[in-house]
Amino acid sequence: MDTPSWLTAQLLVSVLTIVVVVHVLLIGCAMAVYMERKVSAYIQDRVGPNRVGFDFGLAALAPLKGMLGLGQSLADGLKFILKEDFTPARVDKALFTLAPIIVVTPALMGFVVIPWGGRVEVPDFTLPLVGWHIEGGIVHVAGAAVNVGIVYLLATAALGVYGVALGGYAGNNKFSFLGGLRATAQMISYEVPLGLALMTALLALGTVLPDAIVRQQASQGWLLISQPVAALIFYIAILAEANRAPFDNAEAEQELVGGYHTEYSAMRFALFFLAEYAHLITSSAFFALLFLGGYHLPGVGLLSPESVGVGAVLAKFGVYAGKVTLLVFLSMLIRWTIPRLRYDQIMMGGWQLLIPLALADVVMVCVMIYFNLTGLVPMLIANAALAAAGVVAVGFMPANAANRRVPLYGSRFCPMPGEPVRTQSSEPLAHEDRPVQGSMPA
Repeated sequence: MDTPSWLTAQLLVSVLTIVVVVHVLLIGCAMAVYMERKVSAYIQDRVGPNRVGFDFGLAALAPLKGMLGLGQSLADGLKFILKEDFTPARVDKALFTLAPIIVVTPALMGFVVIPWGGRVEVPDFTLPLVGWHIEGGIVHVAGAAVNVGIVYLLATAALGVYGVALGGYAGNNKFSFLGGLRATAQMISYEVPLGLALMTALLALGTVLPDAIVRQQASQGWLLISQPVAALIFYIAILAEANRAPFDNAEAEQELVGGYHTEYSAMRFALFFLAEYAHLITSSAFFALLFLGGYHLPGVGLLSPESVGVGAVLAKFGVYAGKVTLLVFLSMLIRWTIPRLRYDQIMMGGWQLLIPLALADVVMVCVMIYFNLTGLVPMLIANAALAAAGVVAVGFMPANAANRRVPLYGSRFCPMPGEPVRTQSSEPLAHEDRPVQGSMPA
């Protein structure tokens, strides 16, 4: 039987990569929820999940009890699956059901162009049963080795805003509607500096091919070192695109109850959170590709783009996954460290700070490339000069008094004449800094 022309070694490796990475991504979302709870617990001086294991209440599985609380994500998933999927009255039922699907689908599509394992050499082999002969060769370990990989990744990430907007509109709730409006305006606004920072990176790299981007950084150094301004803008933009704190004004529980997913329950509600963490993982992988050299580590021959063995592929995949995990961990530290910004501050920060800075960065890189000053030291000096100019320019910008604090006579911010101002509590226990011993004498 003749082998079909479309059946190639690249297709088989791409299908295998998609199957593996989809499952890794779904398990990673569950583990990200667990890690988020643990990080917030440690920052707030708590323990976090530490009871739910994998024993399911069975005596035979008693050794799996506890397990550092790793079963908490599984318990949450079962809870969402078994809960009643309630649809409120007077909602647009079609859009209400379609919104979480539209949110989660792009999040599970963007990873296919990421070069997780570089390239691998596949030998010639014959498929059993059907007898088709497959010619081997060096193929890409990616879901889709396409020339427009970066454009595809940017396009799929931008589709998530439609699901958020539809979820806010279809819920027939004023809080959902306001959350959808906020999310739409925020995501559209921060796509501009995201695209400009991406343009800066691609101009400096000189290619749009994902595998070539890794090769370029392996030979000339990671782009994080030579383009720190673009890396900072890009990371801030992907946090805003994923609706992560301090940019989570689309949810804003203190103001909008729950934002665009207020009316959702059960698995449709869970899909919004699955999409958030999937977007975060995919965005972190995108950042690692552009600015952290992808799977590359300096001085490790096994991680060189020229290594095409199976062991090298597994090592590269592990290094890439480690970088993504560190970036996700950094986003969690930011969430539980920096308080939520006001909505007007977020929009002003995007349009009056990030977009002008990103435009200036694009112009600066173009000028440096025109004068052939593309080395590490000239680029670092240019980035430092740009950052200093930005700090100076901020001082000359007109102050916004639209949300200034109104003086309240007699308060600690506006005391009466001669009144001492105390900003600390007079209670001794409030000054205790021994969480274990508490107020016991030392």
